[in-house]
Amino acid sequence: MKKTLLLFLALLGALSRLFAQNNNETLRLFLPTEYKWKIASDQESGNARMMELVPGTETLHNWSIIVTTVSMKGARNMPLTTIMNTIYNKTRVNAPQSKLMMIERKENVPNPWIIFRISPGMGKIRNPESQLYFVTQGRQNLYNNFVAVKKQMLGPLFIDQWTRVFKNSKLIYK
Repeated sequence: MKKTLLLFLALLGALSRLFAQNNNETLRLFLPTEYKWKIASDQESGNARMMELVPGTETLHNWSIIVTTVSMKGARNMPLTTIMNTIYNKTRVNAPQSKLMMIERKENVPNPWIIFRISPGMGKIRNPESQLYFVTQGRQNLYNNFVAVKKQMLGPLFIDQWTRVFKNSKLIYK
């Protein structure tokens, strides 16, 4: 999954350089406090920044739940369904039985967004991982965020909780 994300970052990074500008926009997620999140990884490459957060007692190599946030500085006007399908197709390279389900989207607003999930399918997978994605377009940047758990499927309560987390996020301008 990490290779797919890094490849996606490289592709968006190349595109975003075409639209790069000085900006001061960030996306603030209000994560559930019961996990006592800590930053396990914070990487910046060109116009892309990726942070991975895990519960306070876990590590990047041993997690039960992980939140990954990616910001692409200067990337604008990219169709969110295209981004969703690109992520899904990249996932299917390593997990061909993966299933995509679009949960919700809002397109005709100043900051369009889409929420979708990718599950590993119901085959014999040794280390299943399911993700719930939230991709939103800011005025200056594109944000790709997801929460992942090591399970075959995301339950409805999990999807509901994290959909609310993502929809309650705020774009901050400094």
